[in-house]
Amino acid sequence: MADAQWGPRPRTWTAEEQLPVLDVIEPPRLRRLTVLVRLLLLIPHFVVLFFLHIASVVMVILGWFAALFLGRLPGPVFRFLAGYLGYQVRVGASSMLLVDRYPPFTLGPAPDYPARIEVVPTTLNRLAVLFRLILMIPAAIVQSLAASGWWAVGVLWWLITLILGRMPRPLFEATAAVLRYTMRFYAYFLMLTPAYPKGFFGDDELSVPQQQARSATRPLVMSSAGKALLALFLVLGAVTSVAGSATSTWTAEDDDGR
Repeated sequence: MADAQWGPRPRTWTAEEQLPVLDVIEPPRLRRLTVLVRLLLLIPHFVVLFFLHIASVVMVILGWFAALFLGRLPGPVFRFLAGYLGYQVRVGASSMLLVDRYPPFTLGPAPDYPARIEVVPTTLNRLAVLFRLILMIPAAIVQSLAASGWWAVGVLWWLITLILGRMPRPLFEATAAVLRYTMRFYAYFLMLTPAYPKGFFGDDELSVPQQQARSATRPLVMSSAGKALLALFLVLGAVTSVAGSATSTWTAEDDDGR
């Protein structure tokens, strides 16, 4: 599942080529009351994530130095960062209305929760670790534009889901694609995987062997409407970025003129 070359024959998947996996169980319906106050309900999780983010910065710095010497993350560092990423994804899936269950307060595995990730501990390329911040720039741009574009009109997606009591399938696909790419970007940034973020516009049906577990996002096979929404997110993200830069420039010029 880790490269873009799909073939009809089964193949052996290794840790080095396997991208982090997002599994989301699509709910048939969403409770309108929880959709109405979703972000308010998640405030405690946002507070927890704030402190976890501070701890993760320290662990990433320690892990970076360790990975340069060991060629891998030490076990405790990997487990903490993987737990942090899993927690972040569960809260993200809930805030983006992909699931209807309240996220648990845990850094450990949550196998019963309808949104979970899989990351495989493996060796890392020391050179790629050394230049991680430079290598991740293209993926960071895509991730930032997609996420900004989704949230730029998040109120619209919230209203649609609130009225229908569910998320339309193309919107679900595009939203899951944004969350999955964000997860893969942070997994790469956190050095949990050597696999560069891929699969922004979805997967081929053959990307998951028949004998492996499947879900609504494994593989994430997207419709034309879902891909069009993803492209729209990128455009909206770019517009939002340009508008924000222009506003900052005008504000700075006004301050200088006073």
